[in-house]
Amino acid sequence: MTEQKEKFRSGFVALIGRPNVGKSTMLNALVGQKIAIMSHRPQTTRNQIRGVLTTDEAQVVFIDTPGIHKPKHRLGEFMVETAESTLKEVDVICWVCDATEPNHSGDTFILEKLRGIDTPVLCILNKVDAVDKPNVLVMMDALQKQMEFAEMIPVSAKDGTQLDVLRHALVKYLPEGPKYYPDEMVTDHPEQFIIAEMIREKVLRLTQEEVPHSVMVDIEQLERRETSGVIYAHAIIYTERDSQKGILIGKRGAMLKKVGQLARQELEGLLANKVYLELWVKVKKDWRNDPSLLHRFGFHEDR
Repeated sequence: MTEQKEKFRSGFVALIGRPNVGKSTMLNALVGQKIAIMSHRPQTTRNQIRGVLTTDEAQVVFIDTPGIHKPKHRLGEFMVETAESTLKEVDVICWVCDATEPNHSGDTFILEKLRGIDTPVLCILNKVDAVDKPNVLVMMDALQKQMEFAEMIPVSAKDGTQLDVLRHALVKYLPEGPKYYPDEMVTDHPEQFIIAEMIREKVLRLTQEEVPHSVMVDIEQLERRETSGVIYAHAIIYTERDSQKGILIGKRGAMLKKVGQLARQELEGLLANKVYLELWVKVKKDWRNDPSLLHRFGFHEDR
């Protein structure tokens, strides 16, 4: 008797959690390629970042959401609204917790939003590589008492521990359906978005605590030469204060040059093309509270 072949499954999976629990690192690890920017500082992710994992049995479309936090400006409010709205649009929810910071008040806040949701919720305890196994078991037991999860999986996005278990578990909760994206596609974001995010990541990394999350990158011009495939991008780095502009440019332009070099090197590997970046820095005071600028930068009110 011929064994019946499993039908193909496809669907959308939300990665939610408070800031800095490792959602972007997990997304990159799950799809096997860097598509979301990473920083040791919270609230790095501002938009929904879609990552696509395609196997012989399923296609999983991951949505890495901004960390849910108490907003301090209109941009922060948009980020939280984006994350919360995602819960209504997906087939599975992965609530990512940080094993190195148990009993965080931010987790309690998110749990309240998850209770009563019909969508399957998997509790993903991340960063278990940094915690002793007995303590991990204690945390898992405590979390199970707070809410009935579809599954609870301890993982380390950093070193890949248990990620295969997570991938396999997710497929079980996806409906039968077609592929939404071609096999080779790992993200549906356009090159313009990827270039801007890569530049912003390098700014966050190089300026450390001197320039907080008041930075936005706008790609004013983007051109790909048909014959050579070379990508030319003209980008404006916006910040809120003149003092921050000086830091971003650096002495004799050294900081801005370094940002461009690091971003270009990584983009060329990611986009498989030669990349030329032209960077400028401008000041837009209090842009994070300006509706017109937020709309221009892609933070639309009519989600």
